[in-house]
Amino acid sequence: MRYGVAIDLGTSGYRAQKINLDTEEIRRTVMTLRNPLPGANVMDHMDFAIHYGQDLVHGLSINAVKNLIQALDLKSEELKRLSICGNPIQLSIFQGISIEDLAYAGERKKKKYNIQEQNRDARIVHSDKIPGLEDFDCEVVVPPSIKHEVGADALALIEKSGMLDSDEISIATDYGTNAEMALKVNDIIYTGSAAAGPALEGQQIKHGSLASPYSISDFEFEDGALRNYVLNEEMEPALGDLVDPATGNILEKGIIEAKAITGTGVIALIEEAIRHGLVELPKVKTPDGLIHMQNRINFSENDLKEAGKAIGAIRAGHITLCAAAGIELKDIDVAYMAGAAGTYMDAAKAQKIGLIPYSTGRICQIGNTSLALAREVLLSEERLWELQGIANKILDTHIMFATSPQFSDVYVLELAYWEEGMPFKMFKKFLKKKGLPGLDDPIENPVIERRVKKDIPVLGEEGLHILERVGTYMTMVVDCPECKKCIKVCPNDAITIDEENRVMISTDLCEGSHCQKCIRACPPDKFNWENLKVFKPQQQE
Repeated sequence: MRYGVAIDLGTSGYRAQKINLDTEEIRRTVMTLRNPLPGANVMDHMDFAIHYGQDLVHGLSINAVKNLIQALDLKSEELKRLSICGNPIQLSIFQGISIEDLAYAGERKKKKYNIQEQNRDARIVHSDKIPGLEDFDCEVVVPPSIKHEVGADALALIEKSGMLDSDEISIATDYGTNAEMALKVNDIIYTGSAAAGPALEGQQIKHGSLASPYSISDFEFEDGALRNYVLNEEMEPALGDLVDPATGNILEKGIIEAKAITGTGVIALIEEAIRHGLVELPKVKTPDGLIHMQNRINFSENDLKEAGKAIGAIRAGHITLCAAAGIELKDIDVAYMAGAAGTYMDAAKAQKIGLIPYSTGRICQIGNTSLALAREVLLSEERLWELQGIANKILDTHIMFATSPQFSDVYVLELAYWEEGMPFKMFKKFLKKKGLPGLDDPIENPVIERRVKKDIPVLGEEGLHILERVGTYMTMVVDCPECKKCIKVCPNDAITIDEENRVMISTDLCEGSHCQKCIRACPPDKFNWENLKVFKPQQQE
């Protein structure tokens, strides 16, 4: 059999499909619940790579892909072609391309440090050209970026939405950790990427998880009680328990158990809770400050703040793009929602809390565009070069939100709204005072088009397989006392030390450069991240 593997290298996790190259049939789907690199978002990944070595993070990415191939039940000799899609940082790390030109904003700083722009056009290379993949004998297919900072995932979002073929003013958003977005006005595409964090994908939420079987994905209030809807093994919502949200007492048993809440569930819960008086920002109005769901899963005020930061970052991005284009949010005709969160989210609820411009009357949910594009270029070289032609023709204006004063101004207001309870009227007043696009009240009954029921519509005959742990590790040998302070202070239980004094750090659990509690707890001559190396487990033949 001749097989290919299509991979979405997502910031919050990888998704891969095994495909029969002769029949073009999808056979199996595998997804991870985390990214293999330390940190919670793309800025963490970039910071870790710059400070501790791009070879280190490249090795982690390659090992994770090898684990995916193993989970897809593929032997090395069966793999003939591999394709990837994702943002420029993830794709560059996987390929072993320098990310310094992505890490520094502004031409002056790049010139100061003699940083060269990297070529991120479409390419097909043999696997032996990518360090770590020498054991395979296959082609590696990489779709193009639009510009170096506007990656293949943004191209997938723009192209798969169909916005290029329409005269409507439209906005497309991939509701993920890195929140890529594109606004089309006339023939110009305005792009940006908001480091929203992983809350919209269920991470950094205490009982949260990526969308996976047995995760709560939606809610409805029934006479003051909270009806849970839980994803089943086919990733379809099934009837969960009816509970008292103030106590967690079960009022009516459902047909499925739950183990976590997804990001889409978080969005639905916030909207329902605000509308029914359980939340009055920034407080949860229950006796213990918790909203209780089924199976002892709960949602706290801290979870509310984490979700608010993500919602605020995305809305700030939308406002900033509109400001750059010289339009108001109410001018947007259609909004496209992509990614797992964008697929499973109740679009009407998402609009009511600000994840979609309030006045937009038509909303299209379009699925995982990144994986779909990876699958297309896996099966068709002609499609790859067609996409390069599209990328070359797109008139793109990229807004660096990290250096945008408009984004900064709006995001400060978002934090005041979500974390301090600033009244919505005051929010709108400050936007007007700063000359920024304003906010209307949410419309009722938008037209919602669900082009797909699942973010990955076809899982394959062999089904969906979840890798709860990515299986990537950093290691170093330490000569230290038996205090094990590094283990005790790690917030995610990412560290172990074996009998040979070898430290093993589970990279998918590690919070990366912005945490470093282990480093601060130990003498620098004993526990030094500079000495970390990729641990390479034995792969199956």
